[in-house]
Amino acid sequence: MWAALGDVDQYVEPFFGSGAVLLGRPAWHKGTCETVNDADQFLANFWRALEHDPDAVAAYADRPVNEADLFAIHLWLVIEGRNRIAAMEADPDFFDAKVAGWWVWGINAWIGSSWCSGKGPWQNIDGKVVNVCQRPHLGDAGRGVNRKLPHLGDAGRGVNRKRPLLAGERSSERGPTAREDLRDYFQQLAARLRKVRVCCGDWSRVVTDGALSYGDKVGIFLDPPYLGDLRTADLYSCDDHTISIAVRDWAIANGENPRYRIVLAGYVQEHQDAMPDSWGLYRYSASKSYGTTAAVGKKKGNDSNRHNEALWLSPGCLTELNRHALFKDEPA
Repeated sequence: MWAALGDVDQYVEPFFGSGAVLLGRPAWHKGTCETVNDADQFLANFWRALEHDPDAVAAYADRPVNEADLFAIHLWLVIEGRNRIAAMEADPDFFDAKVAGWWVWGINAWIGSSWCSGKGPWQNIDGKVVNVCQRPHLGDAGRGVNRKLPHLGDAGRGVNRKRPLLAGERSSERGPTAREDLRDYFQQLAARLRKVRVCCGDWSRVVTDGALSYGDKVGIFLDPPYLGDLRTADLYSCDDHTISIAVRDWAIANGENPRYRIVLAGYVQEHQDAMPDSWGLYRYSASKSYGTTAAVGKKKGNDSNRHNEALWLSPGCLTELNRHALFKDEPA
């Protein structure tokens, strides 16, 4: 990614998600204008709260994994939490540390999709938790949650992080992770995000001519939800099964702009027939997900899509991969 974008003056990521690409930017880069966006208010609130009050987020996120808590907090987030962060799109300074901490704790203990989607059958009606799966959703009363077990394997340890082993130290000699470890980790993330502008709303707002006017070179990483026909339904709490087509069209329309270095992510079958020959293609195999590494009985999960991952590189990108269009026929 960063070999293709280089040290751009401005970096824009309209679908921020976990922030892995931004956080993986080389430390020696001098370009400091960075804008990220996500339509998911819970996720955008987490990044904003972490940027401004990492200690408070850590305090709420520091709790043991408990199935009863997971269910109760999930229901609270979908109803009360969602109402509390409704101002996200209108107020660029708004955040809620409690919602952020509970949200990140829960998503780390949750298995599968639909975290905070509000599409489950369990609802709080007149102070009682009721399964209304036989009733149609009626307006806001349809904000329900799914009841799922927390992670039961190593992946279910929550958001606490363990420090690395010291020289000569055995893992059995290291004490349990303390809140200070989590707080230190969140403070490091906050320091990295100090000058990053976190937007919440439609992706297209951060790729307008005005939004991209700063700097001689602008790097844009487009990683929209993949086409719904090719991946798990309702994978995200704020989902759109066809948005990748609109994002691709924008990328093609702006790909020849000499100021822009654009990278578009997707499954290879989504865009391979539509992308111009001037764009490079880099294919790779992603790591196995939790669902595909765990066996269900004797049957393994389907992980074929992880071999279909691809990055399309606009003509302005720096890497040799786009100039010679390597790896067009087979994965690296």
